Amino acid sequence: MNTSTSLPRRRIFSRLSIVAGNAMQIAGVLAACVALALARTTNSKPAAIAAMIAAWVLLYFFCHGIAHWAVGRILGIRFAFYTVGGTDHPEGYPFVLRWVFEHLPFFGVQTEKASMQKASPMAKAIMWSSGVTSSAVVPTLSAVCAWSAGVPGSLPFSIFAVFWAIGTLASNWRSRTGDYAKARRAFSQG
Repeated sequence: MNTSTSLPRRRIFSRLSIVAGNAMQIAGVLAACVALALARTTNSKPAAIAAMIAAWVLLYFFCHGIAHWAVGRILGIRFAFYTVGGTDHPEGYPFVLRWVFEHLPFFGVQTEKASMQKASPMAKAIMWSSGVTSSAVVPTLSAVCAWSAGVPGSLPFSIFAVFWAIGTLASNWRSRTGDYAKARRAFSQG
């Protein structure tokens, strides 16, 4: 294999069943909702800011894998298990953050081979695109929700969240291993 053209391998820390992975991600999303509600209702400015940031972080980590799963299941794609590991496209992050994102616990989902072979190129592309799209859109919406509710510090945080989302989408679009690359390959193989 030519190492200059081979794709880097994602560092996997753990494998989980679909049921366990979905339960953990749903719990993470629910915790984010609680944190966002706390940010909107607490009288403490530091607590409100911390809760708003916690909601954003939780959504960033817990909406990606389950978005693949939910959209894939709607489109008839079946899944074998979840993986928990670092990003599969560290080159998309600034040098300082690269090591950090290789070691953070991102959820990935492993499709069943036979199911993917039966799926249309469009279904595969939509399923692959759903993960990173949700990672950009859902946390950003939580920041905008905090802003609309008047949470202290939410306007600058919403601006940060929008720029982070744009960076997330752009880095994934340029990556050879990201979800959008997988979606493009699905179209080209179909």
